[in-house]
Amino acid sequence: MNTGKLTKPFRDLGLMHLLDKAKYAYQKWKNAGRNARFAKENPDVKLPPDYMLFEAFQLDYQKYYEGGERTAKWLMGLFEKHTTMTGKTLLDWGCGPARVLRHFPKLLGNTSEIHGTDYNPKTIAWCRKNMEGAIFSINQLNPPTDYPNEFFDLVYGISIFTHLSEVNHQNWFDELMRISKKGSVLLLTTHGNVFRDKLTEQERRDFDQGELVERGRVVEGHRVFAAFHPPTYIRQLFEPQAEILEHIEGTRKNWGLEQDVWIIRKYPREYPISNKEFPMSK
Repeated sequence: MNTGKLTKPFRDLGLMHLLDKAKYAYQKWKNAGRNARFAKENPDVKLPPDYMLFEAFQLDYQKYYEGGERTAKWLMGLFEKHTTMTGKTLLDWGCGPARVLRHFPKLLGNTSEIHGTDYNPKTIAWCRKNMEGAIFSINQLNPPTDYPNEFFDLVYGISIFTHLSEVNHQNWFDELMRISKKGSVLLLTTHGNVFRDKLTEQERRDFDQGELVERGRVVEGHRVFAAFHPPTYIRQLFEPQAEILEHIEGTRKNWGLEQDVWIIRKYPREYPISNKEFPMSK
């Protein structure tokens, strides 16, 4: 289904957030019984407010909790192909209501220092109140963060670049490099080639020329702001400052389209980070 064509009229008229509210109401109605059963059967699982959960993921309690645990274990498997995770300082960049992060204190034990950051203050307030074993901080839509230079050994960001403008791709990658130690490993996901069929004809032409495709006219960072990433664009963004260890291209699954996974290592020596020194050609 070409969602670009379907949603373009709503985007052009500034109605995307209204459409998203309707989608939220539908999910709340559709999953009401399923969610009520999960909450009753799992009284010890702390669940975020419904809209907070929907905005960051989807309004399905079981998928939020059990899927978050599977994702945490999947991340461990990918990271540990290149480095050990225990005894390290870990950042979930754009943690939302801790869908994945909440599982790492148990999986990694007390030898690791686990951090989460997000630009939504309500989300961070909920995490600080309800999630144990991790340290949470608020960032703004634009960097910098409050973290010191070369602080993290491991960083992951799941579907964060997918909701940022082009200028914030460069700005945030520079910031991730600043707060990561030399030799640190990062895992980031993007909308790669498998999403091409969802683009309009003009978007497809831009994508095929190696240009980042933005769907704006909405609040940047929100779920309805979308960016699509030709692999050549991502390589140009990453390679001046980091080695690409793995690029796992997303495929079409029975549940939908899978994002590309990029696993990179920050170079173990100093590299200048500025747009002037490393221009991104299109």
